[in-house]
Amino acid sequence: MLSQQEIETYDRDGYLLVKEAVTAEQLVAMRLATKTLIDQSRTITQSDHRFDLDEGHGPNNPRLTRIKLPHKLDRIYWDILKDSKMTKVLNALLGPNTMIQTTKLNTKAPGGGQAVEWHQDWAFYPHTNDTMLAFGLMLEDVDEANGPLQVIPGSHKGSVLAHTNSDGVFCGAVDPEDPDFDYSKAVTLTGKAGDMTVHHVRTLHGSAPNLSDRARKILFYELSAADAWPINGIAGGYTGLPQLDLWQKMQASMICGTQPAAARLEKVPAVMPVPPAPDSTSIFKVQASGGAKSAFAEPEAAEA
Repeated sequence: MLSQQEIETYDRDGYLLVKEAVTAEQLVAMRLATKTLIDQSRTITQSDHRFDLDEGHGPNNPRLTRIKLPHKLDRIYWDILKDSKMTKVLNALLGPNTMIQTTKLNTKAPGGGQAVEWHQDWAFYPHTNDTMLAFGLMLEDVDEANGPLQVIPGSHKGSVLAHTNSDGVFCGAVDPEDPDFDYSKAVTLTGKAGDMTVHHVRTLHGSAPNLSDRARKILFYELSAADAWPINGIAGGYTGLPQLDLWQKMQASMICGTQPAAARLEKVPAVMPVPPAPDSTSIFKVQASGGAKSAFAEPEAAEA
């Protein structure tokens, strides 16, 4: 359980580092499941509904940027979320009624694993309120060399920055030259396997390429209070799902408690992520196909 001081720190800064969020046995189980999934990717030659492939991926050298929706590929990721220290952290920050938005296991291969450009999760899926967050459970030790998560404290209380390219197309990243983006305030979050980062849905965050010789495996859960209803996508006209199917899908996403029929409306900024990038299958594809400017690009050599 979180202390009152930790809850106040999260409210003020928009992020938190939680030590030993899972037991040693739970960590071993998730590592084994992750190894199994990575081994399954060896026969894949192009990105699909399960795997985002990185450059150089092959049967003898599996290199992934991401395993998509791992909680649907192996139940261990779902079961541990529902019954571990993570569950207690979730209830302390979001309340008794919580649900899952999505999961992704960013594997970030060694020797140049892909960066995630600076962004706010809120830009991808605005809701009726922003009682939403993401857990980042470290499956391996994470240090400054292998592309750790970086956050800007307090940014969750500010504006939602533009996540569009010069043509106004949603690119899933902020322009590093935006005057409201101040990289000098960034904090780097490192830890041991089993530790977990927490960041608010509106907190600016990103991560550099992995330049080490070790993979950086972090399991991200994107979570919300159950009374935070999606603004763009809840109606059948957007999702293509009949109301009954949509309701059943939401019920299956509940982690704790029950789904209230009443949405909690708060005065929060909301900009729809449209027009969409040409490829919206993952944040990596959104940022690449949308032409996002990199905050992690190598500086050009000065002219002689």
